[in-house]
Amino acid sequence: MENSNSKSTGLKIALGILLVLFLGTAFYTSKLYNEKKENEISLTREKEQVMADLSTMAKQYDVAIGENEVSNEKLLVARERIQGLMDSLKISQNSVSSLWRYKKQFLALQDEMEVLMTENDKLKIENSMLATSLDSTNVQLAERTMFTDSLLVQNTQLAEVMSNAAVLQTTDLKGFGVIERSSGKLIPTERARRSDKIRICYTIAKNKLVGAGDKELYVQVLDPKNNVLGANEQIVFDDTVLNYSLISKFNYENRNLNICEFVAPNDEFEEGRYIVNVFSNKELISSSEFTLQ
Repeated sequence: MENSNSKSTGLKIALGILLVLFLGTAFYTSKLYNEKKENEISLTREKEQVMADLSTMAKQYDVAIGENEVSNEKLLVARERIQGLMDSLKISQNSVSSLWRYKKQFLALQDEMEVLMTENDKLKIENSMLATSLDSTNVQLAERTMFTDSLLVQNTQLAEVMSNAAVLQTTDLKGFGVIERSSGKLIPTERARRSDKIRICYTIAKNKLVGAGDKELYVQVLDPKNNVLGANEQIVFDDTVLNYSLISKFNYENRNLNICEFVAPNDEFEEGRYIVNVFSNKELISSSEFTLQ
């Protein structure tokens, strides 16, 4: 009986030991798993930080490269190495040894950048001093020619003003339909079918800059379908072709001059809007419109 109790007690003790071992193993395994997760999170954060530091460094190189009109080969090569390290870091495994290797490379690149940026700043100062010296020389040269250029500009502007001003100008341009009686009497009308001709009247304005003598202007009359009425002949001015209805010729004596011309229909006048343009050579100097019903 005592032997049976002894065996039962030994079995209970063994089971207790096994339970304690199982719980201890489970606790240790859970602790290792949590530590692994924490390490992975920590390594990921450090990897992201290294990547951010490399990105910041790359942007600094981009700014330095953009400030130079002539590419600095050392800066370009260093920028390419940074990009290569970033590309490699993206696909690397999250391990302590791998991350430490990238950190060492980053620190080396950081030291190199400080040297290159110092050299770049020195080069910019030298270039600035050289540009200042060249600017000073150019200023002295510009001062010598400034007065001559100023006179040339003024003379050119004056000649242009005189040329633009020495052009005949017209005022009070009017066009309207007229009925022509057998006696020669003209009666204005707004009726298209009753109009025998279109009368064009305008005034040549006085302009002392225009020399006296025989002059001519080109009159263009467009019907509602944009057809040129009258002679509808062409004249070419350089690269411009002008279709005109008639040539208005007169003797200009440096005073206001009233002129009237007539345009006969090609067939019958149509109802609608008519446009009258007056040209001095190829330049349009006045325009007007009227309507026949």
